[in-house]
Amino acid sequence: MSLQYDLHSHSTVSDGTLRPAELVALAAASGVDVLALTDHDNVSGVAEAGAAAREQGIRVIPGVEISVNWNGHTVHILGLQIDPENAALLQGLQGLCEYRRWRAQEIGRKLEKKGISGAYEGACALATGALVGRLHFARFLVQHGHARDVKDVFRNYLVTGKPGYVRGEWAPLEDAMGWILGAGGLAVIAHPARYKMTRGKLRRLIGEFRGLGGRGLEVVSGSHSRDEYFTMARHAQDFGLLASAGSDYHSPDNPWISLGNLPELPPGCDPVWSSF
Repeated sequence: MSLQYDLHSHSTVSDGTLRPAELVALAAASGVDVLALTDHDNVSGVAEAGAAAREQGIRVIPGVEISVNWNGHTVHILGLQIDPENAALLQGLQGLCEYRRWRAQEIGRKLEKKGISGAYEGACALATGALVGRLHFARFLVQHGHARDVKDVFRNYLVTGKPGYVRGEWAPLEDAMGWILGAGGLAVIAHPARYKMTRGKLRRLIGEFRGLGGRGLEVVSGSHSRDEYFTMARHAQDFGLLASAGSDYHSPDNPWISLGNLPELPPGCDPVWSSF
């Protein structure tokens, strides 16, 4: 029987709502055999997840999701099988976390100017880890009746031209790749179909990523459609990249994205776990 892989997930260390140990327990109960914990710009949950995995009888892949600026776009790069104690990686992530703290304060200031008071404090109260992200603001705004749901928040408050938008100042692609490879990891472009790029621009990104030592493309994602699975599979094959699969799980509050509930990779894909 084949193993069930889910190589993209988040805990309370970043913007998920389950502690690392709770996330691992849910993964085990959901039939996941191999789970990658890939919190945003932070690896402090890996040890707890690893200990829980030993109790639950599943395997946890230490990972991270690094925020990157590339040609005017914010792109996310997964690092799988990293050494979470690598000094250069930790230093790079620390800089991103410091920026995230400033950005959260700035989002709060902008929303305050639009008459929404207490947004920063409310987002902090919802963030049980060190990172306060846009998803925490989204949950606050929904809870206080400013929006119907999280998607509504991102449409009306947190994107370009909206009251709470703050442009991301993230790591250059080359730096992020250096941190991942230096930590012994395998780099994967996360949810590539989500980026608002033309086909040509996406392929330029993939080509540059491949040239910097990138190894994988997230073909099956919780935010991809069935057609996008096959489109991303073709890109992976064209560039000689391994195909990854991950739910991008954040919370039980998002029932349309569940741990381990992923289809098989399209035919012809070389799975990233073949290199584990």
